[in-house]
Amino acid sequence: MRTTKRLAAGTLAAALGVATLAACGGSDGTKASGSASGSGGKTVTLVSHDSFNASDPVLKAFTAQTGYTVKVLKSGDAGAALNQEILTKGSPRGDVFFGVDNTLLSRALDNGIFTPYEAKGLDRVPAEDQLDRAKHRVTPIDTGDICVNYDKKYFADKKLSPPQSFDDLIKPEYKNLLVTENVATSSPGLGFMLGSVAKYGDAGWQDYWKKLKANGVKVEDGWEQAYNTDFSGSAGGKKAKGDRPLVVSYASSPPAEVIYADPKPTEAPTGVATGTCFRQTEFAGLLKGAKNEAGGKALLDFLISKKFQEDMPLQMFVDPVAKDAAVPAEFTKFGAKITEPATVAPDTIAKNRDQWVKTWSSLVLK
Repeated sequence: MRTTKRLAAGTLAAALGVATLAACGGSDGTKASGSASGSGGKTVTLVSHDSFNASDPVLKAFTAQTGYTVKVLKSGDAGAALNQEILTKGSPRGDVFFGVDNTLLSRALDNGIFTPYEAKGLDRVPAEDQLDRAKHRVTPIDTGDICVNYDKKYFADKKLSPPQSFDDLIKPEYKNLLVTENVATSSPGLGFMLGSVAKYGDAGWQDYWKKLKANGVKVEDGWEQAYNTDFSGSAGGKKAKGDRPLVVSYASSPPAEVIYADPKPTEAPTGVATGTCFRQTEFAGLLKGAKNEAGGKALLDFLISKKFQEDMPLQMFVDPVAKDAAVPAEFTKFGAKITEPATVAPDTIAKNRDQWVKTWSSLVLK
């Protein structure tokens, strides 16, 4: 699932054994043979975290509309990918960067790696998702909710109600049940910590984490290990004999557990503690110094088009930002709709993130 960043929502599909598509190319970002003839070999390069995915028909539709073939350059998790673009500022490896979220947005904007561009169709995106709407340096593409997931069978067998809130997680009945990710190395981990900041404030979140540590929380470096090895409710965790029935993941994880199961269950094996969620918004931007600026602008327009937005949920397990984009039935049936997620203002994150991470590390990892 989206990772730092996100081992985001899209990563879950890969974790469940689903082959991913590198935007008309291989996972190394090489261009596939399906580019439109007569386009003069025009290519627009999308630099992304490893979780980016899109269906072949949708990418071919972009080529048919614009004459550009998309090449994807996957660059690890979102934090690592962003750092590479900061280091190559002005001489970018591609034309568009996809995958910076609201927890890391200030780092990208402060380093000036994007050229402002107001994408066509932005009026279909809610104003609250346009966190840089005054300057249009980035375009919102998707949202996702970082939430604690629980193993339904475990709690049914124990005749124990699953936790539903941050407060529940520090109760003695949930001792040694939760696994989360390192705040310094994982986007879900960082989002969960920010959710605790939103809940308890700058004066209270540290005490909360002291109590969570005393209640036996386990910390892994990344989502992959936490979700697919430690978590007893996931397909991977079952195979690995995971012993933690609570994990920090996404509200869209339960639908993925159904969609990629064989045989498919009639009910998701995992649930969502809806009172533990933090809203993550993901952006794309035109890289400063892009060799194909016109192609980059066309790609940004396409990323918020109805066609791409409706393809995206089952490719990356995230929610579309466009108001006219339909959500797949699987999301409605098996997922959790988070109506009041925790949020922290981007400028507050920018001001405090590094110190919060240091403080969290000293409290939890030592």
